[in-house]
Amino acid sequence: MTNINDFNFAGLKALVRVDFNVPLDEKGNITDDTRIRGAVPTLKKILQDGGSLILMSHMGKPKGKINPKLSLGQIANAVASALARPVKFAPDCAKAQKAAADLQPGEVLLLENLRFYPEEEGKPVGIEKDNPAYDDAKKRMKQSQADFAKTLAEYADVYVNDAFGTAHRRHASTAVVADYFDDDHKMLGYLMEKEVEAIDNVLKNAQHPFTAIIGGSKVSSKLAVIKNLLDKVDNLIIGGGMGFTFIKAQGGHIGESLHEDDLMPEALAVMEAAKQKGVNLSLSVETVAANEFSNDAERQTVDIFNIPDGWEGMDAGQRSLDNWKKIILSSKTILWNGPVGVFEFENFAHGTGEIAKYVAEATKNGAYSLIGGGDSVAAVNKFGLADQVSYVSTGGGAMLEAIEGKTLPGVAAIKH
Repeated sequence: MTNINDFNFAGLKALVRVDFNVPLDEKGNITDDTRIRGAVPTLKKILQDGGSLILMSHMGKPKGKINPKLSLGQIANAVASALARPVKFAPDCAKAQKAAADLQPGEVLLLENLRFYPEEEGKPVGIEKDNPAYDDAKKRMKQSQADFAKTLAEYADVYVNDAFGTAHRRHASTAVVADYFDDDHKMLGYLMEKEVEAIDNVLKNAQHPFTAIIGGSKVSSKLAVIKNLLDKVDNLIIGGGMGFTFIKAQGGHIGESLHEDDLMPEALAVMEAAKQKGVNLSLSVETVAANEFSNDAERQTVDIFNIPDGWEGMDAGQRSLDNWKKIILSSKTILWNGPVGVFEFENFAHGTGEIAKYVAEATKNGAYSLIGGGDSVAAVNKFGLADQVSYVSTGGGAMLEAIEGKTLPGVAAIKH
């Protein structure tokens, strides 16, 4: 695999897959430009070498149809500002041959939203999986996807993937396009390299004690992650809504708290596996309960096994936080994905904020910490702690699949 540091882009056109799926307000203004800023080091390296840039990204979920509200034309000025140079815009990503051919060294071309074409995601449109014709439609779409990827590849001399947030998808622009470049002319960008290195640090090179903090609302969304981590960690903290399935499975009374009855046997199996493997599995012991799912609801702190009828657990109680603080501060490696309360409500964000502070303190004491997942990232940003942890991942879904032990197509296409 070619390393971007060792490659000279002088006189070459670089097709770069970036993740510019940035949030916009009603007027099309960017509300958080983190993803654009994250790609700048890679893009500047190419430009400073004397290369030119052809940038491609998706935005939102247009499902293969043109949607002006999801046009990347809205962010061209922001990209130009970040790169301190003009950015040309191609209004059709699959018909940008002339714009790409005319590009001079140092110039930048931004392609329109890739997902305006169904070929980008490679899913048959307008036909359900249970339809007998689905398999044939899927084969035809696979060929169409390859043709679409080839069109994109023909714009440039070299391919760079710097979009970790989509690395877990085998889309035309994230994986298939790499087939049209030889090994010397495809590589990971700086952001992707950092993401892959950060995950390797916790999964392959972790110092012990290694603690994983897994939160969020549902066990079903993270069961595979939890199972894979049991072979790697010394401590597994399970918080947030998913914890109540574990409590109910043990006979606890959880009131109206979020839970998944069908996963109670799995929860007990995880607890037994943790015991067999010598993993300290730490669940919440105390919760801040509310009488309705609202920021302004009445609150009371109760034992996690005895939540009153009509009340639901909404945040980690102080006794839980005290237990978790001891575990986190004694750790050498920390992986955190998911909040331990209803973080979007200010009155129930305390627990998640405290976890962020503990992780930052442990990092200051020498631990390696990797944060991933929207709410966990939002927590460290909200409390101004993003620069006090080792690494904040840009891709929640991609990071979770990597932690599950899955191969990420966007990485494999280059590192094969």
